[in-house]
Amino acid sequence: MNYENTNDLITLEELCEMLMIGKSTAYKLLQSKSINAFRIGRVWRIPKSSVYNFISQSTTSIIPRH
Repeated sequence: MNYENTNDLITLEELCEMLMIGKSTAYKLLQSKSINAFRIGRVWRIPKSSVYNFISQSTTSIIPRH
C-alpha cells in the first residue's frame, strides 16, 4: 500500500457510505478489529484495503444447485 496517496485512507463517514451501514455498526466493526484501522486523536483512519479485505472475507460464494 502506498501511503503517500491520501486517497488510500478513508474516514468513518466514508466507511459507512461504502458498506451502507450506520455509525454505531461501523464503530463496532472497528472496535472488534473486524476492519483494521487506526486513530489519530479522536479521528479514525481506515485503509481502503482493510475494507476490501473485510468484504471479501464476509462474502460467501454461492454454489449453484443442480
